[in-house]
Amino acid sequence: MATIPAADSPIKEVQLSALVVMRIIKHATTTFPSPATGCLVGMDLPTAQKLEITNSFPFPASNPDVTAGQQTSSDPYHQQDQASLALAAPRAKSSVSYQNEMIKYLREVNVDAQGVGWYVSCSMGNFVSANFIENQAFYQKAQDERTVALVFDVSRSSQGSLNLKAYRLSPAFVAAYKEGKFSTESLQKSNLRYQDILTEIPIQVHNSHLLTSYFHQLPTNPTTSTLTPTLPASTNELLRNTAIANNPFAPNLENLDLSIDPFLEKTCDQLLDSIEAHQTEQNNAQYYQRSLAREQAKIQTWQQKRKQENALRTQQKQTLLPEDEWQKLFKLPQEPSRLEAMLVGRQVEQYARQVDGFSAVVSGKMFGARGNLMPGAEV
Repeated sequence: MATIPAADSPIKEVQLSALVVMRIIKHATTTFPSPATGCLVGMDLPTAQKLEITNSFPFPASNPDVTAGQQTSSDPYHQQDQASLALAAPRAKSSVSYQNEMIKYLREVNVDAQGVGWYVSCSMGNFVSANFIENQAFYQKAQDERTVALVFDVSRSSQGSLNLKAYRLSPAFVAAYKEGKFSTESLQKSNLRYQDILTEIPIQVHNSHLLTSYFHQLPTNPTTSTLTPTLPASTNELLRNTAIANNPFAPNLENLDLSIDPFLEKTCDQLLDSIEAHQTEQNNAQYYQRSLAREQAKIQTWQQKRKQENALRTQQKQTLLPEDEWQKLFKLPQEPSRLEAMLVGRQVEQYARQVDGFSAVVSGKMFGARGNLMPGAEV
């Protein structure tokens, strides 16, 4: 993923408790396909430039009053409203009050009770949006803040590999966001690009010593005597083997699946939608430039005409007319913000890299399968 170096961030590493990972996974899978948001608490270690996340809790769901029979859970508009409310929960006043109350109760039972950020779930990497930026900017607006945003991808993680990332807004983007200036001139002056929006922080999953001791007491890898004497003919036979299925340390057999059509197709569809959104933003910018050029041409024509009138009045020794009157007669169009175009560009990059990752991993699997099925074939 193309992100700016973590050296620009005051946090070099995020140490995440395994309990927090399980809570995020449970919350995200329960609310899927709607996004899940929650608060992260832990402890900040400024000297080590490390952020420890030891606990988490979900934000309360905000359900608007809906008249019975008007909307149902299957209504796409109702689901869209629920998703918008969930994404706006981290910066809502009710969620802030709830977070403060929860942190106060955690402090009373003598556990880590420092707010260190928030988490959100997504599907196929579609988390780069205005809501995500506003939420993280809300957390990073404090002067001495040290917070992160955890992004859990439910669809990618369903294939057996955990997909959890930690992000922060870059200092350059935060400065531009506070000013609220995302015009073409300001972006050229600050040299701010869509690649400079987010900074990715490395994550290290940590277990307590008590949990580590429990893991050591779990059964070890199955011996050869518990396996079938002959090689399995398919993945289904491996899955039916109870010696492997009941062993948490056994290899994850889902990684052998060669089918990527659903994920690749869905990612390509979202990539095309993002490209269309980017084209719409480009059309808006081009329309503004054409409108500005037309108004400037009208102003120039008016100024030339006024100069000619004043030259004639000078010859006739009459009072000159004001030449800045065009400011009252003409109104220049307002340039649209380029922030949405930057976010769409960042999302397009996210999808493109996911397609590249899918293709690279599965291509290696297919070449390996071809080598086993056709030993004499050239790879």
